[in-house]
Amino acid sequence: MQDKILQALRRNAADDAAQLAREWIQAEPEQPQAHRWLALSLQQQGQFDAALDSLQQALALAPENPDLHLQHAGLLLALRQFDAADSALDRTATLNPNALAAYLMQAHMALARNDVDEAERVTRTASRVEPDHPELAALNGMIALRRGEGDRAVALLSAAAQALPNDARVLYALGFAYLGKEMLAFAEQAFRRVLDLNPALTSLFGLLVQLQVRQGNIDGAAATMRQILASAEGDTPAMRRLAGELELQSGQPLQALEHLLPLLEQSPADRQTLQLLLMAWQRLGREQQARDTLDAVLETHPQLHDLWLARLSIETVGSADAVAVAERWLQAMPAHLPAMETRMRLHDMAGENDAAEAVARRIVAIEPGRASGETRIVDALLARDPAAAVAHVQAIHDAAHDDAKGTLRAWLGSVQHEAGQHADALRSWVGLHVAEAGQRLPLPPQAKAPLTWPDLGSISEANTARPMFVWGAPGSGVERVIAAIAAASPVLRGDRFGPNPPDDAFQSYHTLQDLSTGKLSPERLVEQWREQLPARGLADANLIDWLLWWDNALLWALRPQLPEGRLLVVLRDPRDMLLHWLANGAPAPLAVTSIDEAAEWLARSLAQVATLHEQDLYPHALVRIDDIGNDPAVMAAHLGHLFGTRFPPAPSLGPPRMPSGEWRQYRELMAPAFALLTPVAVRLGYPEQ
Repeated sequence: MQDKILQALRRNAADDAAQLAREWIQAEPEQPQAHRWLALSLQQQGQFDAALDSLQQALALAPENPDLHLQHAGLLLALRQFDAADSALDRTATLNPNALAAYLMQAHMALARNDVDEAERVTRTASRVEPDHPELAALNGMIALRRGEGDRAVALLSAAAQALPNDARVLYALGFAYLGKEMLAFAEQAFRRVLDLNPALTSLFGLLVQLQVRQGNIDGAAATMRQILASAEGDTPAMRRLAGELELQSGQPLQALEHLLPLLEQSPADRQTLQLLLMAWQRLGREQQARDTLDAVLETHPQLHDLWLARLSIETVGSADAVAVAERWLQAMPAHLPAMETRMRLHDMAGENDAAEAVARRIVAIEPGRASGETRIVDALLARDPAAAVAHVQAIHDAAHDDAKGTLRAWLGSVQHEAGQHADALRSWVGLHVAEAGQRLPLPPQAKAPLTWPDLGSISEANTARPMFVWGAPGSGVERVIAAIAAASPVLRGDRFGPNPPDDAFQSYHTLQDLSTGKLSPERLVEQWREQLPARGLADANLIDWLLWWDNALLWALRPQLPEGRLLVVLRDPRDMLLHWLANGAPAPLAVTSIDEAAEWLARSLAQVATLHEQDLYPHALVRIDDIGNDPAVMAAHLGHLFGTRFPPAPSLGPPRMPSGEWRQYRELMAPAFALLTPVAVRLGYPEQ
């Protein structure tokens, strides 16, 4: 729905956008984003008072949401009681190029749509009319804030606030600039000044409470909360929920219940209220009260999914009491798929395989192709008739839409593998890689080893940062090690595999060539990497950086320029790595057009690792996960020993993968490829056969 509304706004169809937003509100009246988009639609229609009312409703539902407050700031800045919408403003600017007010409103509307480029363009135009107008400074400050330019935002909005010291709108924006810089005390001061000027802005109270909590001022937050709840405007369900959360943070679960229990009756489907209540009951040891309370609400609201989940969570997983709750849930909602899936899992926990399969077949009868049901059916078929399991998945694949066939083809290969149809499994996996090669990244380039290396630099005692790089070739299971590290370390960065990777040499395929030609110096490579650290949320170089690719040629820069670093290389038997890569892909979607091509590239990559290790070219550790890759506890113990600190087990390392040594099942089918990999496997300490 949000995308539809945005599309309507972009084509200036504000009436359509408003209608869509109202339909959303009718379907989900407690959804703050629905009210937010109605406000934006009304603003584009020129109905500013109505937009303000709608945005206030959104803030009443989510008083701690900073994005809503930021939109509120923009709307307040734009509020000039003009009756025209965007098209009229365009005409105004065309007829009167000096109509500063029209430009200001256009810029604010663009910001509300999150169209920062358009807001900046209009603001530039407006600056030609009156370059020193303080509202232009405010606009430029908000644009800087949206772009993450915190220092510039604070400077511009501070200047605007000095020129307009009693303008609540500018102070409101300044508060958010301070908030973006984590200058919490200054943000609180700015927002309090806004409330002094405009006491009706009760939506700010929730934000003030959050700011005080973040500064550790729990008593002040509690006092502010009492002030909020004492007013008719402030005593809203959202504020009561926030009050309950604050009491839990203060170690007062009994007081939290006093705030939260009335909310359960008003909004029994509110997930956040349920979560807070469960925490309060648990801390008080009042499980029976929790059962009685939720059972009473379920008597009148038996169709609420989240309410049943909350009730189920009180019981021990897999217990008879959990089964009884699941049975009641199914009786209340007999065609509700999550309820059926819960019952299916409980059957499995009890070893009731036939009953679990029967529920799975009911699930797919209601929704053919649903993963939970189909997977359970295939598991049952694999146990008693592997060929039938393969035929079942093949039929699902053949009937699916083209956009789903890739995932299903990978699953088909796995089922063929489990059924012992190894040639067919290999054909399915390789066929998928070849079909998708055009949409994947090329294999990273590789450099030849030099005759000599630059000396390893000395580590300054004043430099306490110890960066660590992590890399594993495709099929190594490096993502499982990353999952284990993520459970223990806040400085792990996996952004190189996300939509906004750092713009440095470790991310570029041209780095090896640029180093060899001198276009990129070793000093600049490390400088560039350091320059990206603040944008990655890091105060210094103490980080664990998951690399997209590795080549020993990087040591031309790392040995002299970053001797304090360390490299963690994730390994398993190279022949298992190749098989795993073909079967399950890799974190970086690399293009593979043949088994031999993948084997040749992998052999060269791992030969570099062997050289690195044999010659000790850089501080490093090899993390062999052949026998630990599926066990979070063993993985945590292994990494804890390696790092010299305790690692909590990760909640999950991902779905189980093939066991060590599975490559031998494909010895004849992949003989040429394994022949390429066996020498480097031996160098890395694995058996030849």
